[in-house]
Amino acid sequence: MENNMFHKLDDLLMRYEDLTAELNNPSVVENQTRFRKLMKEQSDLTPLVDAYKEYKNCQQTVKDSLEMLDTESDEELREMAKEELNDAKARIEELEHTMKILLLPKDPNDDKNVIVEIRAGAGGDEAALFAAELFRMYTHYVETKRWKVEIINADETGIGGMKEVEFMVKGQGAYSILKYESGVHRVQRVPETESGGRIHTSTASVAVMPEAEEVDVHIDEKDIRIDVMRASGNGGQCVNTTDSAVRLTHYPTGIVVYSQTEKSQIQNKDKAFAILRAKLYEMECQKAHDAEADARRSQIGTGDRSEKIRTYNFPQGRVTDHRINLTLYKLDKIMDGDIQEIIDACIAADQAAKLAKMNEEN
Repeated sequence: MENNMFHKLDDLLMRYEDLTAELNNPSVVENQTRFRKLMKEQSDLTPLVDAYKEYKNCQQTVKDSLEMLDTESDEELREMAKEELNDAKARIEELEHTMKILLLPKDPNDDKNVIVEIRAGAGGDEAALFAAELFRMYTHYVETKRWKVEIINADETGIGGMKEVEFMVKGQGAYSILKYESGVHRVQRVPETESGGRIHTSTASVAVMPEAEEVDVHIDEKDIRIDVMRASGNGGQCVNTTDSAVRLTHYPTGIVVYSQTEKSQIQNKDKAFAILRAKLYEMECQKAHDAEADARRSQIGTGDRSEKIRTYNFPQGRVTDHRINLTLYKLDKIMDGDIQEIIDACIAADQAAKLAKMNEEN
């Protein structure tokens, strides 16, 4: 490993020890805000520190084993030293790779909840049906993670489709996993309404945005128009008989947000503002990404809504992720929420691209 990486690891190890000492200080424990902040920093550093400590122990094992091989004449002890030497060298290689990944710059949004927006694209009713199936796929996946889904807005068609749906996913690290789903999803199949048996291609776009706090985005009240109205579509009696739905119009950007799933106008207003903050925050992040074009190109799943990322081919039972050239023949399971293998492959490819870029810079 490079010398500058060792310097960084030594610095982080010292920082970890300083944090441990601070957290044992009674005055810090009394300040809950500072205590939580330091605990979070220590928790983030723990995997890297543990790996580095094990790495140093393995290096010492290599040194001790070589010394024993130089001085020891007993064949049984020499064989034991050789075995320990080989095991330590193999583990060192694994730990070097692990530490390089843990040293990669972390996306500051990774720990945040997300707002997901699915919109039917080309394909009419068939695209709306596909959008609804993507929504079910994600809700099933979220259930396996034991996260929570809150629907913010859903524009449903009469045949079980969705022109668009917006929902929040609350869970530790939700953005770090679901961010790879942003982009255009394409479906190829024979629609039920197609009498000639021809395969049609339809699309739906998915946008995954980190939830933005009020401190992340400042919204001037003068820039907002708030309209309240009666909710439309499916819902409980109160939803359809009171002016509970809320529409926000943000003048500077032209963004319009609608929320109608709650019985309370206040709750719908809160959800609408959550979407608006997320969209404005995403725009700011996009500007920062565009300013670092090279870094953006080195990443997998950059979040570009126009990027075609995946094809779901029903006649062949095939799902292909075009960013990483991964094809899986288990479409039924994937549509039922079994998408972890795809996400893991995207994360691995993203890490590999970032590691390659980091090695170039070093």
